[in-house]
Formats: sequence, C-alpha cells, structure tokens
Amino acid sequence: MQIIQSLLNGILLGGLYAMVALGMSLVFGIMKLTNIAHGDLIIVATYICMVMAVQFSGNLLLAVLITICFMMLIGFLLQTFLINKVLDKGPEPPLLVTFGISITLSNILLLVFGADARYIPNTLKTINIVNTEHFSISAIYLLNFIVAIVVICTLHYIMKNTFFGRSIRATADDVTTAELMGVNTKRIYSYTMCLAMVISSIAGLLVGMNYTYYPSTGTEYLIYAFGVVVIGGMGNQMGILLGGIILGIAQLMGAYFFGTGYQLLAGYLVLLIILTIRPQGILSKATRR
Repeated sequence: MQIIQSLLNGILLGGLYAMVALGMSLVFGIMKLTNIAHGDLIIVATYICMVMAVQFSGNLLLAVLITICFMMLIGFLLQTFLINKVLDKGPEPPLLVTFGISITLSNILLLVFGADARYIPNTLKTINIVNTEHFSISAIYLLNFIVAIVVICTLHYIMKNTFFGRSIRATADDVTTAELMGVNTKRIYSYTMCLAMVISSIAGLLVGMNYTYYPSTGTEYLIYAFGVVVIGGMGNQMGILLGGIILGIAQLMGAYFFGTGYQLLAGYLVLLIILTIRPQGILSKATRR
C-alpha cells in the first residue's frame, strides 16, 4: 500500500533531517547562538565531499574523513576569529556575523563551482534492502536513519561521560561559574563549533547522496533545521531525532494525500501546530517566555 510506503519513507527521511538539525541544536544549546550560516556550512561540506570523492575514485568514507578535517578547521577559524569576538555583545551582532558568513560562503561556492546542480554519485539510491508486496526500504534512506542513530548516541555519550562533554555542559549552564572553575569558555565554544562541523560534514555527505544541490541550497536546509529543532526541542538530541521523524512523516503524508506540491506546506503546517500547542518543543523541559 502506498500510504505504508509514504509513512515508512517519512520515518527514514527523518534521520536525514535530524542530521541536518543536530549541529544547529548543539551550537544553540551551548552558545545560545542561532547560526544562520548552518545550512551553508552543510553545503560547503557537501561540495568538499564531492571533490574528495572524485579525487579518491568514489571512496566516500575517505572523502568524508578528509571533509571532517577541513570543516573542523573552517569552524574553528570562524568561531575563534569572528563569532567569539561578538558573542558577549548581545544577540544581534552574532546573528549578523553568521548572516554575513552565510552570504560569503554561498557566493564563494557560486564562484568556484558555478550554478549547475551537483550530486554525489552512489549506488545506494538504486538499491532496496527490503522488497515486499506492500512496501520497500531504500538502502540510502535506511543509511540516513542508521547514521543519525549512531551519531546521536555518540554525541550523547560524549556529553555525558567525557571531561570535554562536562566542560561543554558546564559552560552552557553557567559561563561565569565555569570560568571560575578554570574552564576557558571561548575555547570551549571553538571546540563545540568543531564538533558541530563533524556532524555537519556527515550531514553534508548524506545530503549530496540523496539529492542534487546548488550553492544556494543552504537556505533550504537551514529552514529544515529550524523546523526540526522547533518541533523536537532545542538542545535535546532525542528530541531532534523525533522532530526529524515528525517533519519527514508530515511532508510525505502531505504529498500522499494532497500531491507533491503540498509536501513542504504540510511540514510547515505541522510545525505551526506544534508551535501553538507546545512552543518549547515536544521533548524540551524548558519553557519559553
């Protein structure tokens, strides 16, 4: 049945949306920074993955490892020399800085790669892991979901069980107290951005394997990230996965009942409903004023 297929695809697509949103949620949860450049950084990672895959004859694992190194360096430099300089000057300057970064990155990609659509070649999109009379499971969609589970569990372990994770949580809870205890909070912010870039690099590879992309595609994935974070709750890893699943199901069920032209609209309607009923997010314990 087509409705079962749409529901299943929506759940698995939620893994990709969760990966897209996870880095943004991490940065906001620690720094209280809404990173407008988040989507563009994902697309930068996608282009680097594409170039590395070509250089290494389609070895995507090696490509994403090299991309992670590049993106960690980019994230560290942006955070240390731009964002950290304005974090303590109110909410508007960091927002404007990340907006400027977003515009700069998209224009650099346009100059270097042109406006043509790109795609990371892979065979997974043509393979079904499961084929039955009523539904099938695409290998690429299943990969999205498995990678999301692994990354979220790994991030949860790092945050709960390592000194680095405890330093991040201490900085997020109370910057002044963390500094009194000897934590270099500005350095922690830079390391947090590096961690977010690791996640964004993996998300960039998945985006390029699933869909075509352009230098301007970052805005689209920034909107997806906002939607997932709002639905699931900012800073809650399991909430991000749930938010991704809800958004994925809403979009594909909207396409099933009303046509593909209403896919995005259905997702936004669900987002508005959740904002009305529970504005802090489904799994967030915080309350919004």
